[in-house]
Amino acid sequence: MTMLESFGLADRLLMEADRHGTCEFRVNGQAFQVAYSDLYEGQNHYVYPQQEVVKDLIAAFLDGGGDIRFSVSDVELRDLTCSSPSVAWTSTDGRREEISCDFVAGCDGFHGVCRPSIPDGVLTEFSHHHGIEWLAILAEAPPSTKAIIYALHEDGFAGHMLRSPTISRFYLQVPVGTKASDWSDEQVWEALHKRFALHGSTWSLTEGKIVEKRILDMRSHVVEPMSYGRLYLLGDAAHIITPVGAKGMNLAMNDAATLSRALTEFYATGSETGLKTYSDDCLRRVWRAQEFSQWMVNMIHTDVSSPFFGRLAQARLEHLAESPAYRASFAENYVGP
Repeated sequence: MTMLESFGLADRLLMEADRHGTCEFRVNGQAFQVAYSDLYEGQNHYVYPQQEVVKDLIAAFLDGGGDIRFSVSDVELRDLTCSSPSVAWTSTDGRREEISCDFVAGCDGFHGVCRPSIPDGVLTEFSHHHGIEWLAILAEAPPSTKAIIYALHEDGFAGHMLRSPTISRFYLQVPVGTKASDWSDEQVWEALHKRFALHGSTWSLTEGKIVEKRILDMRSHVVEPMSYGRLYLLGDAAHIITPVGAKGMNLAMNDAATLSRALTEFYATGSETGLKTYSDDCLRRVWRAQEFSQWMVNMIHTDVSSPFFGRLAQARLEHLAESPAYRASFAENYVGP
């Protein structure tokens, strides 16, 4: 949010988003909260749907005279190591178009054309599949909590994420290979009630119409370097992170801010220093976020194939509940840069 605000892009977010500074963990029917805002410089999370951020960014770009071409096909990057690379595409009316430029920002996601346009052997790829899958549920149900809930249960993880006053997001750890259609709405609510249950509490889960169910595969991926010639990779084109810890959008926007500063420096002074260090500058943050995400993945999931790791997860959560130093470290990583 701080970065968006510095660019004048946070007006609607600041007006409409809910601020949250506490999250809750549930283990074996017992709950404890971590007030991460109090533990780290008063920093909050802003609950604001990701698609609304995208709307705001597109609107600001168009208001500034930007030109966006949606639904084009056959995109091709050319002459990336030359001083004037180009991008070609087929427009929606079938015409072949091309534009020359000084630099190309590859913001087209994991399945886009930018990263595959880099020759073989240039990039080093780091990939990890965590052997965990989530059933992601979107329901027309008011939140049952004022704080995000992470629940560790013998049946698997459950998460209650805040979305809006009328919409809630839930996650259920499911066996690898599960299909969303394997879970009926009744089974979803039964599992959520069971995994969120608290001993001796009047807390209850609010149900509603389920409008979306899909499977998320927990995987991580990073490429080094994040640039080639005049092409600079940003966001999912360069790195994938699990949704645990909610760092994906933050990392993508940090990439954009880092490249923006480098380009501003180049056009203002002719210096290429920021462009040359772009990859290293971004990757330091990327790997720190990956480490934290991996730590949280290991802490909140049940490994049905290894009771040993399940007990380790419970030990980490107990340590988080009992140790002020451990909570402070969590808060710095959870809400920090």
